Amino acid sequence: MATYVDEFTPTIKVNQADTALVVIDMQYASGSRHKGLGAFLAKQGRLADAEYRFNRIETLIIPNTQKLLAAWRAAKAPVIYVRVGSFKPDFSDAAPHVHAFFKMSNNYVGSPEHEIVAELTPMPGEPVVDKNTMGAFASSNLQEVFQKLGVKTAVYVGVSTNNCVDGTACEATDRGYGSILVSDATGTCSDRMQEVTLESFLRLSGRVDTTDALIAELQASAATAG
Repeated sequence: MATYVDEFTPTIKVNQADTALVVIDMQYASGSRHKGLGAFLAKQGRLADAEYRFNRIETLIIPNTQKLLAAWRAAKAPVIYVRVGSFKPDFSDAAPHVHAFFKMSNNYVGSPEHEIVAELTPMPGEPVVDKNTMGAFASSNLQEVFQKLGVKTAVYVGVSTNNCVDGTACEATDRGYGSILVSDATGTCSDRMQEVTLESFLRLSGRVDTTDALIAELQASAATAG
């Protein structure tokens, strides 16, 4: 729905030279039904509680992220991965609001659960940034990576839309970067939460678009540059 805020929201475009694809928290800890959160719920007989989440990851987020990765790599545009989890095996560095979740999912740097899911494995040379907060800028060197790669705009995919994806994108917007959320390559625990988060993000924070639209825009930019 269009609102008066729309006229104050800047136009954000995809440019092959300075638009990064940022993959947020697509890890076994909370991005797979077989480990971490999925294994925890299965052990309790509650895996059905997260069926929406894992079904969306498997049927939409991973396939569309694979398409975006292929397009960004073909265009030689920046690709960056972000992982969430404790920096310490005893979780002593985790803030109270994430401590129990990290511990439950055995999510710390070096654990199997902390790794990116195999379907989205980073290519050699692609930066992998570790954080222990929801927003990546608060606890990682993501801004330094952006500066090193000449990033001016970032396209965000991954989980969860309403927490780490939105949190990182809004932090980036506050730092002067253009931010785009991919509606069909992000996900959370319900359609309602997904839609509300995207609608809220559109109010000054950035742009929301689809996988196919963003790939087409990237390819058009690359063709012009080439």
